[in-house]
Amino acid sequence: MTPNIPLSAALLAVALAGGCRDRAADAAAQAAATAAANEKAAQENATGFDDAVSKENWPLAKAQADVLFDQFPQTEAAKRIRPRYEEVKAKAEAAREQSRLAALWSYNTETVKGGQQLSAAIYSKEEVDSDGSGAKPVRLIFRDHPEWGKSSYLVLQAGDFDCYGGCKVKVKVDEAAPKTMAALRPKTDDAIAMFVNDQRALWRMTRGAKSIAIEFPVRAGGTRTAVFEVGGLDRAKLPAWGG
Repeated sequence: MTPNIPLSAALLAVALAGGCRDRAADAAAQAAATAAANEKAAQENATGFDDAVSKENWPLAKAQADVLFDQFPQTEAAKRIRPRYEEVKAKAEAAREQSRLAALWSYNTETVKGGQQLSAAIYSKEEVDSDGSGAKPVRLIFRDHPEWGKSSYLVLQAGDFDCYGGCKVKVKVDEAAPKTMAALRPKTDDAIAMFVNDQRALWRMTRGAKSIAIEFPVRAGGTRTAVFEVGGLDRAKLPAWGG
């Protein structure tokens, strides 16, 4: 026997059931709308990623991918981009490193007697204590002077080189064996400078090198070593030296 259920209760049950169905439908519709909006936004990032890759702007491409993976990780756009991420990330890191290395160099053009003096200069990776007064930067300079010609030399901020009359320095390119080269500290008070005599050879050593270490004698006794991260040198800034 079917129990007697008041009509009002039956109607309420039907209404509640309909309400549940409506809420479920609304939730499904909202979820679908959200997914579609996410896919659209994700596709904008993916398009930005593709454009940056086509222009080989690797840092921007990585940034677009990072936003995509952070905000829309489950989208089809993210799934399409993900297999290329590690390659783009590596290229972005290499591009940032190259930009850092390039920024280490400073270039100068100066009007002097006879024309224009060009120079490229870089400070040592770490400061060097050359006389016991504390560590200070060492500078490596390549100079092209219309009257004096081409020169390569080190400059100290304190202390002095023990190279008056000539000496030998050791130059090490990356992990290669050191090479001994002749050097000279001129008798001048204009700067605490020591020239590497074979400037063209030193210039050639920078080609393809990440770093160059130069070991030199000092008046305080012994030798010191300055390391220069030369990988960002823009060789076109001194065109007469050759590429």
